[in-house]
Amino acid sequence: MNNEQHSRVLHAAYQAWMNAAGLRQARLRNKRFTYGDQWSDLVKDENGCVMTEGQRLASQGCENITNNLIRQLVKTIVGRFRSQYIKHEDKAGNSPLSRASRDNELDELDSRALEEFLISGCCIQRIDTDHEPGDSDRVMVRNVNVNKLFVNAIEDTRSWDCELIGQLHDLNIAQLLRCVAGGNQRKAAWVRRLYTDSAEERCADFTTRLGADTQLGRDFWHSRDGKCRAIEVWTLESREVIICHNRREGTLTIEPANQAHRLKNRPEVTTRWDIATVWHCRWFSPMGDLLTEYDSPWAHGSHPFSIKFYPLTDGEVHAAVEDIIDTQKHVNRMISLLDQVMRCSAKGVLLFPETALPDGWTWEQARDCWSKANGLLPYNPSYGDAKPEQIIANGSNSSAFQMIELQMKLFEEISGVSGALQGKNPTVDSANIYQLQSENANIALSDVFETFEAFRRQRDRKIARMIEGRGRSHGTEKP
Repeated sequence: MNNEQHSRVLHAAYQAWMNAAGLRQARLRNKRFTYGDQWSDLVKDENGCVMTEGQRLASQGCENITNNLIRQLVKTIVGRFRSQYIKHEDKAGNSPLSRASRDNELDELDSRALEEFLISGCCIQRIDTDHEPGDSDRVMVRNVNVNKLFVNAIEDTRSWDCELIGQLHDLNIAQLLRCVAGGNQRKAAWVRRLYTDSAEERCADFTTRLGADTQLGRDFWHSRDGKCRAIEVWTLESREVIICHNRREGTLTIEPANQAHRLKNRPEVTTRWDIATVWHCRWFSPMGDLLTEYDSPWAHGSHPFSIKFYPLTDGEVHAAVEDIIDTQKHVNRMISLLDQVMRCSAKGVLLFPETALPDGWTWEQARDCWSKANGLLPYNPSYGDAKPEQIIANGSNSSAFQMIELQMKLFEEISGVSGALQGKNPTVDSANIYQLQSENANIALSDVFETFEAFRRQRDRKIARMIEGRGRSHGTEKP
């Protein structure tokens, strides 16, 4: 494959990453609401000025109060997963999969992956062999940040229509050389020079030639923490192959098409031309250099990622948190409104007519006397019927309490996480009814749990196939 074809692959990876900009933006908003930043949505005031909801509320004299129900919801679902699915798994087994689970602490990884799944609707894990010296056969599982993954537009919920997938890496120079140099000292020196000799200028020139947006797509080409950015791209490719049937040995092998001439003088071998699909990996620098390439080295013959997007209707991703953000915002507004009403209501204000102030008294003396529990405040009624009167307004008489209660009920209805699922004290006397409420709550969340379980099964199958074929290692091409 020539340089122009390599550039097309890298450009396709960049386009796939840019196409997911909406997903990353929605995830960022969901994450803000999940962890308590719930007043940062942009709105316009009556003058058309753009500001955050918190700034607008503050300009009206109200305090921004956050009652974070979403965080509690996420913790409840993750806790239910730990107790219902992880707790009963066999962690003490001696099977290769059990050992891999213990080595990688998959319980913890999966809990954090479920939390990400609820926030973004995405589950992404990488199953690879360790790049550390001496541990090349160890299977390593890592959670992958949604911001670092790109994939072609897929609509199959099983991701069987995936044809391009990859990851952005931020590595120090030693980690990068272990990944791409393949133990070749000359190649390691070449890669080191790529990242030190006018790297910024070369990157700017390459992205310009590629037609990439250097502002919106900056995070694709540049690392924020000053490390070396490397772009790993996996593509599903078709190749001509020769299927060889050795009648004498009873074996069936697949050879590259350019090896057909070796089989012409072997009458015991029957051959047939065919097309095969292969997952091929390329590592690029942000300057467009091809650092290394190889076919999938594992027994499963696929890329190292396990992915799940939810619900993927028409290829769209909608997280569970997304459904309850509006209800959360309404609860916050109602609580802030109620707080404002109570703060602005009169509490023990004393109306003291000027004519009722006793002769020789000052207002300070009247205030001190009024504030004492056993105080005696004389007043002269000869000036009329006016007398001191205390005003106490009941600011809690508004319907805000009922509105908050309604929104809390709607929150449980929309999310499916009822009080029974959270383990709250039962509001009914019958244990059977409370058990039924808990079971119904589990049914409401069964789709989320079973989808995540399908992701874990897919991941475990890939781990098992990788363990079966361990010992195979990929080669790298010299520059």
